[in-house]
Amino acid sequence: MQSDTDGVNVKRILVLNGPNLNLLGTREPEIYGRLTLDDINELLRVRASEADVDTIDFLQSNYEGELVEAIQKARGRYDFILLNAGALTHYSIALRDAIAAVPVPVIELHLSNIHRREEFRHTSVLAPVVMGQICGFGVDSYIAALDIAIRRLQKDTK
Repeated sequence: MQSDTDGVNVKRILVLNGPNLNLLGTREPEIYGRLTLDDINELLRVRASEADVDTIDFLQSNYEGELVEAIQKARGRYDFILLNAGALTHYSIALRDAIAAVPVPVIELHLSNIHRREEFRHTSVLAPVVMGQICGFGVDSYIAALDIAIRRLQKDTK
């Protein structure tokens, strides 16, 4: 956690979303729900504001390299990353290596329960290098990840 010039602890969270998550609300709503990514981001923004989070930034990209760069640039800028890598969860060694290389805790999250879906979705190559994984609770997966990050940051200030 960073401190501002007055020594007050500053809480900064980055929310990253991978491929196809820009289609939320219309893409397979029976699996992913009817909320759009903008709807989810607004819910997170409100919750973060209520918890006195100083900064919550959002990035969605369909490009693996852009997500890798965002993780690399998070060092020193963010205290937590919340990551829904979408399909990249199951095969992106590049994302895995970026997470392992940067000393910013990452919470992996998914709207659906990846363990109850197709066999290829059961494995997360990210799981061994993230703090934890939350899946299967729809938008509440995002809220739970944010709440955990907030509690960890508050615990660090006490």
